Amino acid sequence: MDMGLNNKTALVTGSTKGIGKAIAIELAKEGANVLINGRNYEEVERTVNEIKSDFPATSPQNATADIVDIQQRAALFEKYPNIDILVNNMGIYEIMKYKDIDDEVWEKYFHTNVLAANGLSKFYLPRMLKKDYGRIIFIASEEAIMPSGLMPQYSMTKAMLLSLSKSLSKLTKGTEVTVNSIMPGPTLSENVHQIIDGMYPNEDMTFSDKEKKFMAVNLPQSEIQRFIKPIEIGRLATFLCSPYASAFKGSPIRMDGGMVPTIF
Repeated sequence: MDMGLNNKTALVTGSTKGIGKAIAIELAKEGANVLINGRNYEEVERTVNEIKSDFPATSPQNATADIVDIQQRAALFEKYPNIDILVNNMGIYEIMKYKDIDDEVWEKYFHTNVLAANGLSKFYLPRMLKKDYGRIIFIASEEAIMPSGLMPQYSMTKAMLLSLSKSLSKLTKGTEVTVNSIMPGPTLSENVHQIIDGMYPNEDMTFSDKEKKFMAVNLPQSEIQRFIKPIEIGRLATFLCSPYASAFKGSPIRMDGGMVPTIF
């Protein structure tokens, strides 16, 4: 199905691996010119070359920047002042006990997971409104609405993104600009893959067996009993970026594998 994204320009933050890379790849499949973002120039360039090789009709670009840094954000804006799609994917997470989270950690998570995305949105949203077209997506988490208690500093920031998304959507009334959020459940990123492998180092098991064992013991509430694949989130994000998703406004869209037990 043609998603109507040919030659659209999309900035995907944190797109050298995991969910961000999967979203960038799926957008490139639909003909979008993706701006690959990360802090490491070599990693970004490697991803750019990979996408260019796989989708030669597109023009992926290197958008290396630490978007938490205001000056580096400003340099990014100067280089790429106009985009059609912004996917605020970049974020940090770590399991931490509440008693160990000091003010410095709270501030780090707020600046990284919230203010960086807000800074990008504040710059690009007015430009999208001016041309009456654009898509902004925030990658949140099921932790935003169902905190596990294992990483309260992370859950707080993801809940903030849901609120920010809804607030910004109010500014798009009557336009072809949309602002939405996606709430993935546990996802099989590269880091998660390594963690699961490392949990059962001496057992003669396939990764699929390890995954099922981990799910049964640690995440029995998951209805799919496996990790969500980044490509699945990438496909959902690509649809939300398309003209076919113009009726989604300020929507928190769950792809949690059945983790959240409530109707809403």
